[in-house]
Amino acid sequence: MARHVFLTGPPGVGKTTLIQKATEVLKSSGMPVDGFYTEEVRQGGRRIGFDVVTLSGIRGPLSRIGSEPLPGKRECRVGQYVVDLTSFEQLALPVLRNAGASGRPGQSICVIDEVGKMELFSQPFIQAVRQVLSIPGTVVLGTIPVPKGKPLALVEEIRTRKDVKVFSVTKENRNHLLPEIVTHMQSSRK
Repeated sequence: MARHVFLTGPPGVGKTTLIQKATEVLKSSGMPVDGFYTEEVRQGGRRIGFDVVTLSGIRGPLSRIGSEPLPGKRECRVGQYVVDLTSFEQLALPVLRNAGASGRPGQSICVIDEVGKMELFSQPFIQAVRQVLSIPGTVVLGTIPVPKGKPLALVEEIRTRKDVKVFSVTKENRNHLLPEIVTHMQSSRK
């Protein structure tokens, strides 16, 4: 049986919401869960970017519309959004590097929302995700984008791993997937 679970689907379909709901259910059943998710940042009803939010509640910018890159920094841009790699790495990398730190098999769930174009500008993030996926005692609950345009190497690597189950989230099934995801995560830990 696949150990890790990744959700995929078009933007705005509810992947992050499902991740958050699954995380709450898993935590309330006593499972140790850590990780991060990305969240839209809106101003005046308009999306102006995304934040990365750790499950311990620390928040920082992932990207903003047209914000200027810091002097001497390579600009990482996805559409109209400029990615704040430093902020992202400061929040996401420690969480990923601590995954499985308990050393007890089957003892931790690591949430990675998302492994997407913005996050993949970070080489240390790519390495950390690969490492977390290979830690015997860690189960990953994550999100990946739907294939569109040029394939993203790590996303395709995750999608085709034998130890990964991918759930496609749609507007039609998003309200019914939670029990299946939670059951899969709970049985993956045994």
